[in-house]
Amino acid sequence: MRALWFLFFSGLCTAAAADSWRLQVPQTPFDYESGYETADYQPLERAAQMWRLCIAYPHLKDAYWLSVNYGMVAEAERLGVSFKLVEAGGYPNLQRQIRQAEDCVEAGADALILGTVSFAGLTGMVERISAKVPVIAAVNDIADAGITAKVGVSWTEMGAVAGRIIAARHPKGAPPVKVAWFPGPENAGWVKFVEQGFRAALTESSAVVAVTKYGDTGREIQVRLVEEALDEAPDLDYIAGSAPAAEAAVSVLRARGLQGKVLVVSDYMTHAVYRGVLRDRIIAAPTDFPVLQGRLAVEMAVRAIEGKLQVKHAGPKIQIFDQNSLRGDMLEQSLAPASFVPVFDFLPQR
Repeated sequence: MRALWFLFFSGLCTAAAADSWRLQVPQTPFDYESGYETADYQPLERAAQMWRLCIAYPHLKDAYWLSVNYGMVAEAERLGVSFKLVEAGGYPNLQRQIRQAEDCVEAGADALILGTVSFAGLTGMVERISAKVPVIAAVNDIADAGITAKVGVSWTEMGAVAGRIIAARHPKGAPPVKVAWFPGPENAGWVKFVEQGFRAALTESSAVVAVTKYGDTGREIQVRLVEEALDEAPDLDYIAGSAPAAEAAVSVLRARGLQGKVLVVSDYMTHAVYRGVLRDRIIAAPTDFPVLQGRLAVEMAVRAIEGKLQVKHAGPKIQIFDQNSLRGDMLEQSLAPASFVPVFDFLPQR
């Protein structure tokens, strides 16, 4: 199995070693509203030693975090570091994530990479852990206290890009259209940001949000919420929201004979969203390049451990994925290979 992993990643890791990453860097670290500078970020060639990372995810319920995991494995192999991954099982599980992260670090870790379930709920834990090892926030935004560095994009902008996809088709003054909106779990830290962006973008259009459904990003829950929305607002024109909501909408609309009558927009990318776009079942989705974010989080964690951290906050530039943007590099940095399975304990080949 170890040999298979090495063969699977060796080509990607070798190619990436000489490549810089095109990133956006906030002018003020941790402030997404401060404006951005574009930078060609040169990753480290190798870690000084086989550091041990602890990585905590909110869940692995959809392929988004699977793609982040793929990027982290590839970068850990390239740099020569190991990691242990824990996942909380969903956004309601704040206390579980706190226990997992504390136990993981206590077992021996040189840094914590945290994809949080809550914007402010882990601050106390982060401050305790950051007194011992660096803490790198990955993907989901989090309160700044105790955080060494952040890897991510503005989820306000992710929501805005999704909203603009609809707004461009229905400018202000055009006949009104109705949208069902599925932002995700109401108490998750990223949801309030994506919702602000989405709703702000629609103010410049004739689209109105007719129904809003909050819920965890598990598929069964999203199917139920989509069905409820269609029952409550049978004259919908659009379903928009998280990738699991968009994925659920495709199957529910097909079952109800509404395919092509109610259009679907996702506010981030997964494998199923990719297939939906290819098959003209989903109009488009913004991508924040989760594979690249996974790589960058591991690389910045190693820099933090070794005292080489120069950029404290960075992330890819958000781009729209639709049938006009089927570029190979966009897919490679957005989606794990179809054969990839989650890796919870990783040791590099050295």
